[in-house]
Amino acid sequence: IELVKQCEDHALVIDHLAKPYIKDGEWKSWKKALTPIAEREYVYAKLSGLVTEADWKNWNEQQILPFIEIALELFGPNRLMFGSDWPVCLLAGEYEQVLGIIERFTDKLSIHEKKQIMGLTATKFYGISLS
Repeated sequence: IELVKQCEDHALVIDHLAKPYIKDGEWKSWKKALTPIAEREYVYAKLSGLVTEADWKNWNEQQILPFIEIALELFGPNRLMFGSDWPVCLLAGEYEQVLGIIERFTDKLSIHEKKQIMGLTATKFYGISLS
């Protein structure tokens, strides 16, 4: 948190949701540590690298969803972005599986919120034009 405080003039992105211990199902201490960081409007988070934080051979979507839900609660769709983590994700699953988790999760959101997570937030953060 000290580094984050010192960088308030810069936009920051937390890759892999700060690598929560999905394999252990431990989300309380992760959420507690991430909350003060997420309170800073210049910090964004990337939904990436989650299957490789789970048990590589025995993970399921239900183990990952609580972490995505907490990330949405803390950052909102305007500061949350999808990242494939390809090719590293291939250690634990196929790209289609990784994408499917996020697509199914965002299907319950508004169209605009889904678009934010699936691309608009990233274009804003990285200053990319889609035209």
